[in-house]
Amino acid sequence: MILIKEFDLKELESCFELDSNTISLWTKKQWENEFNKKGVKVVGILVENKMIGIYVVHIITDEAHINYFSIKKRFRRNGYGSLLMNYLIRHCEKLNIKKLLLEVSEINSIADIFYSKFNFSNVGRRKDYYKDGSDAVMKEKYL
Repeated sequence: MILIKEFDLKELESCFELDSNTISLWTKKQWENEFNKKGVKVVGILVENKMIGIYVVHIITDEAHINYFSIKKRFRRNGYGSLLMNYLIRHCEKLNIKKLLLEVSEINSIADIFYSKFNFSNVGRRKDYYKDGSDAVMKEKYL
């Protein structure tokens, strides 16, 4: 059974654990801060009641910034990421969001291909954005 649902602070530990085992983007404190920000939604995908992926989106008037998007490695390339992204896009359309924005590491070619499937375009670059010194490629998609 596949379930997509919004998470709250009770799932902080699970979100941090998934992040630590995938892209290692945030500390536990940063995860806590995301949960507490106004306009932020943390949504996960569960298979057989086990969390396999998460997105974090910050909605600001008619834009949505995807702050985090990841699927556990062993579940990638099975359509779960696409399910989660389609859910996010439909949710934003219902809220009359006009544009989705995100950043992805320039060295993450798999993510680049994934976002291209959803018609995200490159619109800018943030130099030395990530811990490893890589640049962030800024992407957007109009809805």
